[in-house]
Parts: sequence; C-alpha cells; structure tokens
Amino acid sequence: MKIKIIAPGKIKEKFLKEGIDEFLKRLRPYASVEIIEIPAIEIKDENLTEKILEQEGEKILSHIKPQSYVITLEIKGKMFSSEEFAQKIEELANDGVSEIVFVIGSSYGLSPIVSMRANLKLSMSKMTFLHQFARLILIEQIYRAFKIIKGETYHK
Repeated sequence: MKIKIIAPGKIKEKFLKEGIDEFLKRLRPYASVEIIEIPAIEIKDENLTEKILEQEGEKILSHIKPQSYVITLEIKGKMFSSEEFAQKIEELANDGVSEIVFVIGSSYGLSPIVSMRANLKLSMSKMTFLHQFARLILIEQIYRAFKIIKGETYHK
C-alpha cells in the first residue's frame, strides 16, 4: 500500500525530525510512505484568509490522484481508537485501495475544497496539537495500525 501525507511547512525541530524518521523507517516493511511538504502560509491580512486557503487547497489537490482515498485531519472529524483505525486501514486494503492520502491543514485550517474531497474526516483528539506534532502522532498511529493488522507486538 502507498501512503502519502500532505502537510504544510517543514519540520524544524530536531527531535520531531528524528521521531518522524524513526517511524518512517519502521513503516518500510508495511507500506511505501511519502511526505509532501507544501509551503507554509503566513496570513498578514485576515481579509485574505479565505483566498489564501483556496490557493493552498489547489496545491494540495494537485498531489492527489482521482482514485486516491483521502483522509483529512479535522477538528470535527471522526475519532477512532487505534484498533478502529487499524481496522479502517485493513478494510481499505481489502477493498483494493492502493493509495491513502492523509492531509494535515495549516494553523488556519483546511480549504473547503480539500475538505469536500475527503473520503473520511479524522480527528486525532479533542485537544489541539501543533501541526508538526500532528505529523509525528499520525505517522506513529499508521505504524501502530500496521502492527495491529499483522498481529505483531507493539500495541498493548
């Protein structure tokens, strides 16, 4: 299975880079994972937020194939336990989905055009996380899901 993660900005903090790299390495036996970093946006005029989010949304959508299964990370999305998340990934694989694309929005949120493209809207928590942390947590949960699917010891 191929997994893409589309996220704004580059990870600057060394400890986060190391954590992400570690889980990407662990994921190699289970899936091909690609991280696409789109330029982070800085909105200096709040009147332009909607227009800039639309431009960002078009950049995001340019990396998504029509047949890809898209999961957006959204505050009002559906929450899953780790087991339920693993079950969802397994269902998608069994249904013949060859590519899952996860989209993490910027601190301004997601463009409505990206949200409408989503096959599933996922909430990681009722809490708010830095977007860089969300990337690490997501990658760890994807790894955990594959370990659960394979019945391997990691998840307890």
